[in-house]
Amino acid sequence: MTVAVNGIEISERAIAAEMQHHPAASRDAARDAAMRALVVRELLLQEARRLGITEGEPLPAEGDDASETPEEAILRTLVAREVKVPTPDEAACRRYYETHPREMRAPDLFEARHILIAADPRDADALARAKAAAASLIETLARGPGRFAELAEMHSDCSSKTQGGMLGQIARADVVPEFATFLEALEEGQLSPVPVVTRYGVHVLRLERRIAGRQLPYETVRERIAEYLADSVWRRAIGQFVRILAGRARIEGVDIRGAATPLVQ
Repeated sequence: MTVAVNGIEISERAIAAEMQHHPAASRDAARDAAMRALVVRELLLQEARRLGITEGEPLPAEGDDASETPEEAILRTLVAREVKVPTPDEAACRRYYETHPREMRAPDLFEARHILIAADPRDADALARAKAAAASLIETLARGPGRFAELAEMHSDCSSKTQGGMLGQIARADVVPEFATFLEALEEGQLSPVPVVTRYGVHVLRLERRIAGRQLPYETVRERIAEYLADSVWRRAIGQFVRILAGRARIEGVDIRGAATPLVQ
């Protein structure tokens, strides 16, 4: 199948080389993403030539990037000249802050203890033994909650055993998803009724304390909000620019709707 933009064909060799930059669940999906990216790139390069942009404008000294190719410099210059986006003002930043309260909170913190029975989850026999050991420890702790530090010292394969299994203050992002799910589900002082299986093995887990994340002051997140809004507006603008170019071009062999531009990966 020929892939071309206004009669300029994109070679199979170029598509194969581009595929390495588009990891996907299948070879066909990677190939499709590569073809769309190359078509968008060709659209932009043709527009640059039409406008007489034959070389890129120099980058500012503080942003110099020696890895930028001549073509990338041309694309950057084209987009800088043709795609104009407004800078988010104070009102827009404040509005985003007020309408996204969940994103403006510091993460919840958890103080927890655990006992790790190390096992490779891919080893069914080892995992079964670890689950049985963890279940036995849970039964023992249900009868004697005060023995957690003692049992951690005796049985845990984690260095936290020397601190009675205490993990300190941790956030969801600090632990694997399976572990975080249990932390969020437990009440303070509650022992997990079932073993917790992660890539590291099987855990006996008790939540000691939950510290709710506080609302962050606007001043501390204003810059981050402005950067996010500017990036979001820019992406929409570059997408619209590419759609305009595609609408007046003759594209063969691929549908580029939803394609990322070479400057937006």
